[in-house]
Amino acid sequence: MKLTSFLYFTLLVTTLITKSAAQNKLQSASFITFNSYSNTFAEKLQKNEPVSVAFLGGSITNMEGWRGMVCNYLSNTYPQTKFKFINAGIPSLGSLPHAFRLQQDVLDSGKIDLLFIESAVNDHVNQTAEKTQRRALEGIIRHTLNKNPKANMVLMAFADEDKNNDFDNGKIPTEVKVHSDLAEYYHLPFINLALEVDKRIANKEFTWAGDFKDLHPSPFGQQLYFNTIKTYLEENQKNTANKTGGSLPKILDKFAYTKGQYVSVAAAENLNTFSIDKNWKPNDALETRPGFVNIPVLGSSTRNSTFDLIFRGNAVGIAVLSGPDAGMLHYRIDNGEEKTIDLFTQWSTSLHLPWYLLLGDELGGGEHKLSVRISEYHNKKSSGYACRIVHFLVNAN
Repeated sequence: MKLTSFLYFTLLVTTLITKSAAQNKLQSASFITFNSYSNTFAEKLQKNEPVSVAFLGGSITNMEGWRGMVCNYLSNTYPQTKFKFINAGIPSLGSLPHAFRLQQDVLDSGKIDLLFIESAVNDHVNQTAEKTQRRALEGIIRHTLNKNPKANMVLMAFADEDKNNDFDNGKIPTEVKVHSDLAEYYHLPFINLALEVDKRIANKEFTWAGDFKDLHPSPFGQQLYFNTIKTYLEENQKNTANKTGGSLPKILDKFAYTKGQYVSVAAAENLNTFSIDKNWKPNDALETRPGFVNIPVLGSSTRNSTFDLIFRGNAVGIAVLSGPDAGMLHYRIDNGEEKTIDLFTQWSTSLHLPWYLLLGDELGGGEHKLSVRISEYHNKKSSGYACRIVHFLVNAN
């Protein structure tokens, strides 16, 4: 039975529109900058050698989505390869926490062949200063390469609505530029997923509200992230003959956190009303983060409680659990001026948030003394004076 001319015309127009839309769709490869190729990773896949892949990021890395898709893709595409996947994604954490937890959460697991790094969303949400971002990311890169010169890394920037607004107004978001600049300087691949989301929205391929939905992407958004990361993996594997790399470039910032590490709370001295709870857990029903409960915590809820920490390094900080009763601290380093810092955050009423605070950097070499005192004041939204420290942060000499 012949199609009527009208039906035939309708089908023809629909086909042409579909083809046109496909032709106008942006290509994932456009958002990948290959400053170099990940040779170690690619060669190990070729030789069916064991491969370790780590994912260092926040909640978008930790949640089920693009990370799991990458793991499944690699396992299914290279069935003869034994993979070790390390999920070092922890919600709320950005570049500063990453730099100091890198050793424990990633490098202590053995030699890493490929490390995915992302902090652009949480650095923006947490209002991390640009200088701190640069020192943290450079620290992560150099720390990793000093441990294993053959390690490959990929820097990525994920999307949020503020980044969309910046792009739409002709501005490169600070966090994206930091990732891009360091990837270029250290000859690392950079995947600009933030720009991709914005450009595809502008290209009318989808909408933020209806499809991507949130900075924690919908399944649609997770698939988009995966598709572009898969493109990077495929293109990288095609270019194993392109040898890149070489010696480590000169450091950009001598105060970069290249030896960031955790120091145990047991190192605190001269405890006055502070004590260590060896298996801390909240006494309320509020949420906690994985890895930040049932662990040793140095804490006190008493005003004017004090302790000291003797450390060697050019930067020092604390990782605290900031709950609804978080207080304020007075502190000084060596004989410097006393400073004050508020432990309470905008999220403290709803969870015991791991919150990383840099108390001092650009310190001289050698030994230093950090002295801490709980303030007699607290944030007007807080219900108490609590200070709960899970880790000291030190950039070692």
